[in-house]
Amino acid sequence: MSQRSHHELLVVDGYNVMGATPRYEGLIDEHTNPKAFDTDPFVRAREALISDVATFAQGRYEAVVVFDGAQNPDPERAVTHEAGISIMFSRAGESADSVIERLVTEARSAGRPVSLVTSDNTIRATAGYGPGEVTRISSALLVHEIERVDVEVEAEREEQRPGKMTIEDRISPEMRAKLWKMLGN
Repeated sequence: MSQRSHHELLVVDGYNVMGATPRYEGLIDEHTNPKAFDTDPFVRAREALISDVATFAQGRYEAVVVFDGAQNPDPERAVTHEAGISIMFSRAGESADSVIERLVTEARSAGRPVSLVTSDNTIRATAGYGPGEVTRISSALLVHEIERVDVEVEAEREEQRPGKMTIEDRISPEMRAKLWKMLGN
């Protein structure tokens, strides 16, 4: 996480958002083999959330998505960066809630505006306590906004798609006039 960013910090409670709406629930693979070390049932859902948060945050926020380390396939639990956002997993013995609270507290102490995305009432209360302002966004509201942007982008794409062109549309006005003259119109 960059300490020099001029953007508002957006802290997202990853698994809370993934469990808040059907958008991500359908991407969780429930029938994986828990004994296989390379099997992670949350991969597709996490990737979709990370992509969505990156799109949502672009140009407005410095985003950090925090996941509980108990579901982290990487034992190093390193902070990674994908699509312009930071992805953090809590360390062994540490909850994602405490990571979120720490990030919010540090940003507020530095006088930085923070938006916190979670529907966990305990985190919303504890991370919002003290000096500085924290904007609280429910997980469902974030997903609603992401889906609204998806609809807008698709509408824009539809507008930009060329319609079916007739031969008359493709030829020059001079050629069109000659053809109409030949047809007697």
